[in-house]
Amino acid sequence: MTALLRYQAALLIGSHRWLPPVILYAAWLAIGVQGGSPILDSFGYAAGGLLPVAVWLTRICFTNEPPAARNCAAAAAGPDRAHLAAVLTAAGAALVLAVVGVGLVVLLGDPRFHDHRVVPVLPAAVAGLLTALTCLLMGIAIGALSNWPVVRSPAWGIPASLTATLLLLVLGASPANAALSGMITGSAHGTVLAPWLPLAATVVIAAAAVAAACALTSRRS
Repeated sequence: MTALLRYQAALLIGSHRWLPPVILYAAWLAIGVQGGSPILDSFGYAAGGLLPVAVWLTRICFTNEPPAARNCAAAAAGPDRAHLAAVLTAAGAALVLAVVGVGLVVLLGDPRFHDHRVVPVLPAAVAGLLTALTCLLMGIAIGALSNWPVVRSPAWGIPASLTATLLLLVLGASPANAALSGMITGSAHGTVLAPWLPLAATVVIAAAAVAAACALTSRRS
């Protein structure tokens, strides 16, 4: 698996296809994370932008290889392991962006509350990182289910991923929405609400989605 991860990481870096989602996330942060902005709101904003970026990175990692190279990797290590390596590479790239986003909010966000209370920065940063992980993993789940081998045609997969991303950001039943709402509510009341339950639900959903995609890869390879 280590060799597969190195191979997928080299493909991702060498292709330069990571540039558009990274630029998109940088622009998202530049617009929404300003000096003096409420720190909890900024953590929620930074986390929300990770969901579509994680979906995009997952698609990039799934489509980086030419068919012949993908078949060689599948024959050498197994199609499920090769597919899992692509998922983990996308998750790793998104995690780097998550850490950058949290660090930027820590530097620029204002922990002061309107009644002169101060939000503790370290617990707020932990809650912000957990919220980012929730959105990141939900994006990985969407990416796993909206690309090959689950959805074979980009004509269906891309619109499906965009629709799912939008719905999971706005629907109250979504773990991502619950985590982001917790940050907004915490900002309104000056309290830090760590999204442990939404994160746990997202871990289960993402693990199930990736396992299903990897199992289907073995059947369709």
